[in-house]
Amino acid sequence: MIPLQAAERVAELGQRIRVARIRRGWSVVELASKAGINRNTLTALELGKPGTAIGVCFTVLWALGLDKSLDAVADPDGDLHGKALEASRRPTRAGKARKMSDDYDF
Repeated sequence: MIPLQAAERVAELGQRIRVARIRRGWSVVELASKAGINRNTLTALELGKPGTAIGVCFTVLWALGLDKSLDAVADPDGDLHGKALEASRRPTRAGKARKMSDDYDF
């Protein structure tokens, strides 16, 4: 079982995919064929079934020409919370100064 908020987001994504398909005038069968999947799998994706494989989602977005919209998903540069946590673990001061060796003193 997945958390309610995650389930809601999966359902929203499924609805968005459905809208994109309908705007293109494609049937479930047509999009499923373009994506190389079964129509029942596409229907499950559009209904927001959480058991649908992520690879199916990416493939359908690719078939719709929307795969570039995934570029911002989990982008490390956009992860402000992760960046803040990483920065909090960095040392706050530089290490002890090391004495220079006089081996090269001419």
